[in-house]
Amino acid sequence: MIKRHLQTKLEYLIDNYPAVALLGPRQAGKTTLALDIAAHRNAIYLDLESEQDRAKLTQTELYLIQHEDKLVILDEVQRAPELFQNLRGLIDQGRRKGLRSARFLLLGSASIELLKQSSETLAGRIAYLELPPIHALEVVNSQRDHLWVRGGFPDSLLAANDQLSFQWRLDFIRTYLERDIPQLGPRIPAETLRRFWIMLAHNQSELLNASKLAGSLGVDGKTIAKYLDLMVDLLLVRRLQPWHNNTAKRMIKSPKVYVRDSGIVHALLGIHNQENLLGHPICGGSWEGFIIENIIATAPQNTAAYFYRSSGGAECDLILQFPNQKTWAIEVKRSLNPKVEKGFYFACDDVQPNARYVVYSGAETYPLADGIHAINLDNLLIKLKNLELNSIQ
Repeated sequence: MIKRHLQTKLEYLIDNYPAVALLGPRQAGKTTLALDIAAHRNAIYLDLESEQDRAKLTQTELYLIQHEDKLVILDEVQRAPELFQNLRGLIDQGRRKGLRSARFLLLGSASIELLKQSSETLAGRIAYLELPPIHALEVVNSQRDHLWVRGGFPDSLLAANDQLSFQWRLDFIRTYLERDIPQLGPRIPAETLRRFWIMLAHNQSELLNASKLAGSLGVDGKTIAKYLDLMVDLLLVRRLQPWHNNTAKRMIKSPKVYVRDSGIVHALLGIHNQENLLGHPICGGSWEGFIIENIIATAPQNTAAYFYRSSGGAECDLILQFPNQKTWAIEVKRSLNPKVEKGFYFACDDVQPNARYVVYSGAETYPLADGIHAINLDNLLIKLKNLELNSIQ
C-alpha cells in the first residue's frame, strides 16, 4: 500500500480536534487512508452510501452515544448533511465528559465550500484536510514514469497496463457525470458537462476565457461560471487566482484554470500513453499543471497559491504564500537545461519573494542568477514536506 504524505498531519488533527473532515475527489484514497488509521485505533466505520449503515443512524444520537469512546468514521458524509447538527450536540456533550478529541473522522467527496452551509454548526469543533490523488513523493521509482501520464488516482496509477489505466479513467469520468454530480443536486445534462470538461482540458494551464467557452457551448457567461464553480467544488478543477499587490502595475485579473489530475486531462483528450502525450499540443500545459498540483499538494496546510502576470510582461507560473507570509516564486520548465525568461526576473522584482526556483527535469540543484535556483520536482517537494513537518512538531 502506498504511504500517504498527509497521514502524519491527519493523525495530528484527529488527536487535537473532536472532528476532522478529510476531503478529496472520489477514488483518491480517503477510505483506504482512514481504514489504515482505524486499524491502529479503537474505531468504527460507517459508509453513508450503504443502506445498512445508514439504517444504523436512524436514531443517530442513540447509536453514536453507544460508541462515544471510539473514533467514528463517516464516509461520504456529503450524502447526509443533516448529521452535522447531531454531531455538534454529541461533541459538546462529550467535552463535558472530557472527550475533547478523536471523536469523528468525516470523509467527503466535495470541497469545503460545498459543505460549509452544513458544517457551520461545527465551527470551532472541526478541522479540514484535503487529500489529493497520489503525488510524486508518494510513489516508488518504478511508478514514477506512469504518474504524469496516468495521474494520481490509485486505481489508474497502479493498473497493470496503460490501456487498463485509460479505461479506468474513462469510467471515472462517466460515473461522475452520470451518477455523482446528479446525486449532489445540479441538473446539468451529462453531455454538456462532458464537453465543458474537455474544453477545460484543451485549455490546460491557460487563462480562463469564459466568453470563448460560453460561445462554444452555446450558453451565457453566468452558466459557464456555474459549471466552473461546480467542478472546483468537486475538487476536479483548480482555479488559480492572480497575485495582486499594492503596486500601480496593470495586472492580469483572469484566473488560470487546471484540470487537477493529469491522467484525467489525458483521458478527456484521448491520450493513451507517453508517446501520444509527447507529440500532443497539450504536452506543455499538462506538464505545468502536473508540477503545480504536486507542489500545492505538498505545501504546508493553509498555504495560498497564485500565479503572477502583468500587462508589461512580468510572469511567474506559481507564487506560494505560506502561513508565515513568506513567499516563493516558482517557474516550471520541462527541459534539462532551463533558461530563465525575462518575465520571471520582472515578476520577482515585483513580488520580492523569499525564494526563487525554476523546477526542471534534471537531477541537480544549482544556482542560476539573481538568487534563482534550478531544482527538480523531488527536491522541491522535500523542502515543502520539511516545512509541513516542522509546522506540526
